[in-house]
Amino acid sequence: MQVLNFDSFQFRFKNTENRLHIFDIIRKKFVVLQPEEWVRQHVVHHLIEIKKYPVSLINVEKQLIINGLKKRYDVVVFKPNGKIALLVECKAPMVTIDQNTFNQIAIYNLNADADYLMVTNGLQHYYCLMNIETENYTFLKDIPDFSR
Repeated sequence: MQVLNFDSFQFRFKNTENRLHIFDIIRKKFVVLQPEEWVRQHVVHHLIEIKKYPVSLINVEKQLIINGLKKRYDVVVFKPNGKIALLVECKAPMVTIDQNTFNQIAIYNLNADADYLMVTNGLQHYYCLMNIETENYTFLKDIPDFSR
């Protein structure tokens, strides 16, 4: 797989039915290794190993309903009180991050009310601090480390 703009992490792989799988430590199972999954797994390990977010506060690929439509977010990090701290949208490395990508995560955040948004294709990362009251956001250089 392509080298991404993240630290190096240790991953577990297996080959089943001529398809490579990677172990997802959040879902606790092997999943087919596609380019977007490669990015998602790097994000998860980055959040846990570098940013020190507890595994128990991270969720991956869950469904949410937006205006009656079923959508799936890539990664969400909860606060200890159950509110959403961070919403992450992952794209494959060959996908250009553009306004449509930001529109997608902004729509997801209408229901999530996350404090922070992250958009990444594994090569480029964008971070935003959200202000729900003023409906504005500020681009950041990085997301904060975990703190209680």
